[in-house]
Amino acid sequence: MIKEKIRTIPNWPKEGIMFRDITTLLKDPQGLKEASTQLIEHCKKLDFDLVAGIESRGFILGSIIAYELNKGFIPIRKKGKLPFRTIKESYKLEYGTDEIEIHEDAIQENQKILLIDDLIATGGTAIAAVNLIQKAKGIVNNCCFVIDLPELKGTKKLKELGLDVFSLVEFEGE
Repeated sequence: MIKEKIRTIPNWPKEGIMFRDITTLLKDPQGLKEASTQLIEHCKKLDFDLVAGIESRGFILGSIIAYELNKGFIPIRKKGKLPFRTIKESYKLEYGTDEIEIHEDAIQENQKILLIDDLIATGGTAIAAVNLIQKAKGIVNNCCFVIDLPELKGTKKLKELGLDVFSLVEFEGE
């Protein structure tokens, strides 16, 4: 049911890409409830102190999980969006680099962090988020996503870092 509620937009943001859009899943009350319930059921078995969600769709799902499991939530934001002192991590994009940030006091040393986002593709943003959390002296053991694009090998890269990775659905191709 979840996979059918995710819209595919061909050739966006560029030719040859099949963009997997979860806004159609999120706007559907049953789709949102089912995706949230499945993520919560998986995450309640995990050992973690805080949920970190990657901007912006990771905020939605991460907040739901944090609320339901009585955990705090950390927003991982794009550069320049947080008002307090931050820790930054750069990562490569297809055409250049970008940065993500968290507040410098977001994580206490050795806190266990569950990382959440809507999609894992090449793993660039997720790996940057893991590095950022580690810079803040947190520990990431688990990452959860709605969608995995296995051909792009992001999950494989995260597993090579020793992380457990869970996704609700997979789509073949980009």
